Amino acid sequence: MSDQPASSPDTPESSNNDATRNGGGDGGSRAGAGFETLLGRVVVERGLVSPDELERVHNDREDDPEGSLADALLRSGFMTTTQVDRLRTEIESEKSTERIPGYRIIRKLGAGAMATVFLAKQLSLDRLVAIKVLPRRYNDNADFIARFYKEGRAAAKLNDPNIVAAYDVAQSGEHHFFVMEFVDGETVFDRISANKRFAELEAISVTRQVGSALQHAHARGFIHRDIKPKNIMMTKSGDVKLADLGLARALSDKEAAEAEAGKAYGTPFYISPEQIRGKVDIGPQADIYGLGATLYHMVTGRVPFHGKNPSEVMHRHLKDEIIPPDQANPSISSGLAQIIELMMAKDPRDRYRNAEELLEDLDEVEAGRPPRHARSAMDIASVVSSMSTEDGDSSVTAPRRDGDDGRALNLAMITALVLSVLVNLALLAYAASRT
Repeated sequence: MSDQPASSPDTPESSNNDATRNGGGDGGSRAGAGFETLLGRVVVERGLVSPDELERVHNDREDDPEGSLADALLRSGFMTTTQVDRLRTEIESEKSTERIPGYRIIRKLGAGAMATVFLAKQLSLDRLVAIKVLPRRYNDNADFIARFYKEGRAAAKLNDPNIVAAYDVAQSGEHHFFVMEFVDGETVFDRISANKRFAELEAISVTRQVGSALQHAHARGFIHRDIKPKNIMMTKSGDVKLADLGLARALSDKEAAEAEAGKAYGTPFYISPEQIRGKVDIGPQADIYGLGATLYHMVTGRVPFHGKNPSEVMHRHLKDEIIPPDQANPSISSGLAQIIELMMAKDPRDRYRNAEELLEDLDEVEAGRPPRHARSAMDIASVVSSMSTEDGDSSVTAPRRDGDDGRALNLAMITALVLSVLVNLALLAYAASRT
């Protein structure tokens, strides 16, 4: 599930034959398909011992038929007590969820406070899938379970090559699970952690694909509300997939919006100001802000705002201006910097109005040309700022970009400003002629 930082499976067991094929058989007669079999399989899969070393451990146990494999591994020095205890906890957790029909669990992909994700094979279609399983400690939390199923239903309504596909969401025994497309690759966060930052063209490619996913979701009435590097998957072939719709909400769901009013849902490093304020009328611009903060992180190697705690970070999203991206990383183009700055405007009305405009600008910069929308907005803001400084009126602000006639309004504002300058010059000339 997604983060809620501002307020803020248990796996099916593989068959005996699979464990043996993976080098994890423990002699079968000693423990069958229980802890011993799973322990033998896991220690080999994780490279703690080789198949030959495991076989030697089994042979040594012939003198102590009542002893356990865990004890034998400890005596041999291949594992520590801490490692054995940790594996015992994981395996017992796995054994407790061995009844998800139609799937064979292969291995754990990741785990968090909200869910655990496993790689599995869907037996009926002979394909790899990812299964997200809700921890059993949430079984008595009706709201949390409802949110889990809501995520699955939201994902099922979206069919786009840049969104992780949803296959099923159901319950088996005491386990609630969500089956989805398996993406063989890494997250944007993984790549940043390994390489510090992305090259400009690669960052544009990733952002463009996420922007396309948002265009699809927004057109179908959904906002994601948790765009961040960890929720963007990249395949080995370069395809990008937007994942985790745990915070997704239908724009038409007024009841949910009212229930969440005043609460900040999202991840502090990438959350939009309107999400922090718990606004009811959050729209697509919130996702554009989150993607802008993600793009900033991708090309600079640092998040837009730091802080000692989530509250401080969010306060800076509300009040502080970002260090210009091309100042944080001088190697990126001014065009891309303008795009990021427009994506991260404090007021949603000052950002891109939709994902289509963002995609147009990304295409322009990728082709080596200046952005259209971002450049226009930045130029207008520059002119207005310059005029307000000359006139000593600091209350003048850049025009909003909301409404279908935004460009016409911008043009009218520029025309009015130019006329104002001409009138002032004429008055000065007239006054000079009278002296």
